[in-house]
Amino acid sequence: MDAGSRNTLGTDELELLRKQFAANPANRVAQNAVAATPVDQVALDRSVGNGIDHAVSHLLDDWKATDQQKSGRCWLFAGLNLLRVGAKRKLNLKDFEFSQNHLMFWDKLERANYFLTAVIETAGADVDDRTVAHLLSHVAEDGGQWNMFVALVAKHGLVPKSAMPETDSSGQTARMNSILQKVLREGAYTLRTAAAAGATEDELDEQRREILTVVYRVLAIHLGNPPERFEWQWTDADRQYHRDGELTPQQFAQRYVELPLADYVCLVHDPRNPTGRTYTVEYLGNVLGGAPVVYLNVDMAVLKDVAAKTITGGEPVWFGCDVAQQFDKKLGVWDAKLLDYPSVYSTTFALSKADRLTYHESAMSHAMLFTGVDIADDGTPRRWRVENSWGTDLGQEGFFTMTDSWFDEYVFEIAARADLLPAELQEALSGEPTVLPAWDPMGALAR
Repeated sequence: MDAGSRNTLGTDELELLRKQFAANPANRVAQNAVAATPVDQVALDRSVGNGIDHAVSHLLDDWKATDQQKSGRCWLFAGLNLLRVGAKRKLNLKDFEFSQNHLMFWDKLERANYFLTAVIETAGADVDDRTVAHLLSHVAEDGGQWNMFVALVAKHGLVPKSAMPETDSSGQTARMNSILQKVLREGAYTLRTAAAAGATEDELDEQRREILTVVYRVLAIHLGNPPERFEWQWTDADRQYHRDGELTPQQFAQRYVELPLADYVCLVHDPRNPTGRTYTVEYLGNVLGGAPVVYLNVDMAVLKDVAAKTITGGEPVWFGCDVAQQFDKKLGVWDAKLLDYPSVYSTTFALSKADRLTYHESAMSHAMLFTGVDIADDGTPRRWRVENSWGTDLGQEGFFTMTDSWFDEYVFEIAARADLLPAELQEALSGEPTVLPAWDPMGALAR
């Protein structure tokens, strides 16, 4: 008898399951509660949520939270929110935003080119090959990583939001993305079919360019045309008028980005792999020819120490995490024990951080900014203030509080200046990265 036949659910086993459920009165209580109330509200341990103090010893933010709307652009918002701190100061403005739509346009176009190039490179593999299947499954997505953000700024510069404002499609990307997926998957079919028929490299390259012409057209229709030059003038917080004249996006970035992005590295905590080594993920990127996505794996203590030093030094921190775990939007808090699912379901959830990665139960899903930290008297961090990009209606007008216990379990990476690392880890940055497969959890995109 094979396993399928042996494990078929029979009448006796189904009856046993019913009796086991009915035997515990707590199951009926939970059933009645969840029938009328979202389960996270039933599971919410209010003694934990209400006991979290939102005050922090080091607070940086004095600005409004932004809103990515119904899009997966958190990594772009978090990156631009980091850069706008210095721009606001230099412009003497109480509020300022770089155009998120501008960078999304270029990311979509660059990533389409990255995808089509990968299709050509893997054209000799079967369409069911795991790498090819991964590429075809992850087309025209919104999400991204820190190094991808830096690559876009380096190549395409920045513009103020007024120079390329939001459109309906930039804030609600689902339909635009579905059209791009159709274009690119048909493009993949065209390229693979041509390669199988013996097309030359030049012929494949010409087809790639034709597909990109369509991609550009779709993006321009949905998002508008990114400006080559624009007039920049403003009235500052003291009501003083300024005019910089006509600028290119690259000139604007050079003038108003104060942070040395080339000096930043991406630090991760991946407990599956050895620390003190660099890693990259196959086919993870957007700008061909740009700096690759490279992670330095470090202990959690290093991640926290660098993040805290950066904040106490006056600078926010871009970070990536598994946002939906143990989280309450209304309270605006994350804590590792916030939602008591074991009591609701009378079971345990005991996977370690490493096992959650391995078994696809956790991955980096969202990027935000740390804008504050509460340091205890002994010098250790107790909680972290977070700037999200979900508007101002949640949390404390768009800002949230994360306890240190949640940081341990669900924060995976930060972007930081390399010179804040110990000497041995700075040296490790020069090592040849270990290449993880395209489907590895560390290739997850923040949305």
